[in-house]
Amino acid sequence: MDKIKHIIIFGGSGFIGTHLINQLVNKNIKIISADIKDPEKKHKSVEYIYADVRDLSKLKIRSNIDTIYNFAAIHTTPGHEDIEYFSTNVFGALEVTKFASKESIKEIIFTSSIAVYGSSEEEKNEASNLLPTSAYGVSKTQAEGIHKQWFDTNAGAKLIIVRPSVVFGKGEGGNYSRLARILDKGFFIYPGRKDTIKGCIYIKELLASIDFAQRNNERIVVFNAVFPKKYSIEDIVECFKRNYFHKVKSFMVPIKLVIYAARLLSVFDQFHLGINQERVLKLVKSTNIEPKWLVDHGYKFSYELDTSIRDWYIDTGKKFN
Repeated sequence: MDKIKHIIIFGGSGFIGTHLINQLVNKNIKIISADIKDPEKKHKSVEYIYADVRDLSKLKIRSNIDTIYNFAAIHTTPGHEDIEYFSTNVFGALEVTKFASKESIKEIIFTSSIAVYGSSEEEKNEASNLLPTSAYGVSKTQAEGIHKQWFDTNAGAKLIIVRPSVVFGKGEGGNYSRLARILDKGFFIYPGRKDTIKGCIYIKELLASIDFAQRNNERIVVFNAVFPKKYSIEDIVECFKRNYFHKVKSFMVPIKLVIYAARLLSVFDQFHLGINQERVLKLVKSTNIEPKWLVDHGYKFSYELDTSIRDWYIDTGKKFN
């Protein structure tokens, strides 16, 4: 009989953690989910514990852990004060790696972000310079460095740093769910341009790519998790329109007018769409990211935009939530 693998997932109640647990719960794996919030659904075979990654000094684990998944993060942008990104993402990285060293854990999978590259029309891959332009991006860049320091000082360690683009799927509650709610109202306004490239990936593809990196023999892997095909804002909107929101009317409006309208929060609040100036500005800034490591290592993508949105639609009972 194969040895039971023991893992701990920091941020196990979050979007990615929840999907990972659902994927692994019926396998020969002992799962500990560590978070400051309760999950929406609990599995009997999973051990759920309270743990704040900003301070793990009192955390005691009975099992010998094989792998840490560090998914805990403050990531919504806009939405938080700058200090919040650093207190969770940077100090969390310090605490998680300290915990790994204390418990002699030799494998960490860490979710960083394509935000480490900053916004740019120029294509970026894993060899590109890191030029973060937000507090979130800076905090993730620093957290990557902390995980690499842990790797350098622990013989026999394995480190996987995954840089996801925008991740969508069941339970995401983010950009794509917000877009679906807007389209359901019957309109979409392009803020000055339609060709903004927006890197994205489906949650099931993200987890498959992480598993692929784990099975790779390299001791340290840094890779971008993003679909290889470049999708523009127009491509994404038209995909939703073509398949699910046939009556949507779209308009091109100068960016200054859209920003002015976004400031009138009382107008948009009645629709609960979460529209504001910073989110509008993100729509005109490309995230042109290439998954070079995955492609070079022969990873076969199972989804693309149309098929992943269809799968999400079915998973949520046609609700896109």
